[in-house]
Amino acid sequence: MTPPQITVLGECVADAFTEPASTRNELGLRVLPGGGPANTAVALARLGTPARFLARLSGDVFGRLFRAHLEASGVDLSHAVEAAEPSTLAVAELDTKGQATFSFHAQGTADWQWTSAELAGVDLADTACVHTGSLALVKEPGAAVVEDFLAGAASRATISIDPNVRPLLVHPEVYRARLAHWCGLADVLRLSEDDLDLLLPGTPPEQACDTWHAAGVRLVVITRGADGALASLDGERVRVPAAATQVVDTVGAGDSFTAGLLHHFGTQGLLGGRLTDLRLGDVEAACLFAAKVAALTCSVAGPNPPWQDQLAQAIAADA
Repeated sequence: MTPPQITVLGECVADAFTEPASTRNELGLRVLPGGGPANTAVALARLGTPARFLARLSGDVFGRLFRAHLEASGVDLSHAVEAAEPSTLAVAELDTKGQATFSFHAQGTADWQWTSAELAGVDLADTACVHTGSLALVKEPGAAVVEDFLAGAASRATISIDPNVRPLLVHPEVYRARLAHWCGLADVLRLSEDDLDLLLPGTPPEQACDTWHAAGVRLVVITRGADGALASLDGERVRVPAAATQVVDTVGAGDSFTAGLLHHFGTQGLLGGRLTDLRLGDVEAACLFAAKVAALTCSVAGPNPPWQDQLAQAIAADA
């Protein structure tokens, strides 16, 4: 069956990767379309889920790049806002293990300027799940508008949130102050081990899951890189191994994992409400699928998630 529509709300960021230049005292930049929510929307669409992206896209050179990339991946941009402000730029440096460190150029850029009027006309009748997260949930003035939109959507759609903490841009305390509120809105909280360390320093993952369950979220999934993922459904837990891969870089891996998780739930008819029919076995199967999607994203440069046929080939090769 065709999975139901998922609406993703959030930023699209120009990820500029440093490269050696041909001339001394110069630096080359290779720019790829990125940003956590945009990466998730692209990954969903490539997997075969009808994905609609609510974004504020600039008309500048980066904004045109974003639009072309999203449309080429099959993402629905019918409700994207044509923004007057410039695009957000992130410059990434990769270490020897392919891990990226970002510096951001994000002051007054398009992604954070949401108004209530821009989201008021969004019809969610065909949307089974709304996913958001990252900076759009914490960068003012738009963050409060996004939270209000989620609160309105929660009565009719499954809500998924990925905090994707960016301490260089927003102090972790801002995320901590909002997290309990997000857990009250969300059905799914997907975050990385790095996010956990920033949000609840020194807290064991299981204890963190129980804290967030108590605040209202049913499913917490903590991705742990090469160590796989820990999933907790109302306190019932399962650990899932990472899928073996040759890592080129890890950019966009978590976003792809989230897309794989939500796509799998959609194919099983589990999205659209408060996940009341979800069982731990469903969660384990979805996490195993998501781990494969993330592994394929790590096997290529930049946030470049696999298409449905590439994933099918990889799964068949492992069988």
